[in-house]
Amino acid sequence: MSGPDCFLGVDGGGTGCRARIEDAEGNVLGQGLSGPATTRLGIEAAWASIAKAFGAALEETGFGPAETAGICAGIGLAGIGRKGALGALRAIAHPFASIDFVSDGVGACLGAHSGQDGAIVIAGTGSIGLGFVEGRDLRVGGYGFPISDEGSGADLGLKAVQLALRAHDGRHERTALLAEVMQRFDGDPTEAVAWMDRASATDYAALAPMVMRHADQGDPAGRRIVQSAAEQIDTLVRVLFEKGAPRITLLGGLASPLEPWLAPDVRRRLKPADGDAVSGAIILAKRSHRAR
Repeated sequence: MSGPDCFLGVDGGGTGCRARIEDAEGNVLGQGLSGPATTRLGIEAAWASIAKAFGAALEETGFGPAETAGICAGIGLAGIGRKGALGALRAIAHPFASIDFVSDGVGACLGAHSGQDGAIVIAGTGSIGLGFVEGRDLRVGGYGFPISDEGSGADLGLKAVQLALRAHDGRHERTALLAEVMQRFDGDPTEAVAWMDRASATDYAALAPMVMRHADQGDPAGRRIVQSAAEQIDTLVRVLFEKGAPRITLLGGLASPLEPWLAPDVRRRLKPADGDAVSGAIILAKRSHRAR
């Protein structure tokens, strides 16, 4: 197998990093995994995770330095929009023929629609709508928790804690969900405040499965929170269609749990993904190869 006909795709996210090497026909030659890869951890830490993942994939291929030097790489990375991140990443030495970077969301969108025009709504720890139409970039929301990311796992968790504290005070009816949230804080609001002082979006999102479980069981507070989140996702989808997106795919850890709660017209118009975010990164690598 000759190196120049091979492509590396990497999807670096906040929970983990995946790498895959394919030949020109799309046959998988090697795969690798590592821990979180996001610029929020710092450029060096993000690159270390990326390098660990593609190192494992290279090891599986059996490629030496000569073959590796012919590979074209595409990297989708969380947090790449942070000031200075892209320049810092491009300055890092790498062993490949070429390398290109996009956000993990753009990589996921490329993969979802095989590089064609389309959009995605991601409902995970955070939320965002993005896509491409006739050379235009589309973006709706996704400005970060807590000021944005409506309908996300972090947003579900935040709403649950807010209502639990109100119920504790007698400002809201007590439900099984809100009781379970307060149990996390030993029934003590000051414990919730102490937790809040150090809690990240990921910590809030860790409460989302509990919220979904109670909502599916009919808990009034859970249903109210989840229905509100679904309405936010409905809005992201509808606005992307209004902006010209020909097709939209719902992605992220909350996609499947939330889909039954979405409006019927939105559910009918959603399309399954063609490929994953690593597929999108490989599409990016192939575009870079053609541009050389």
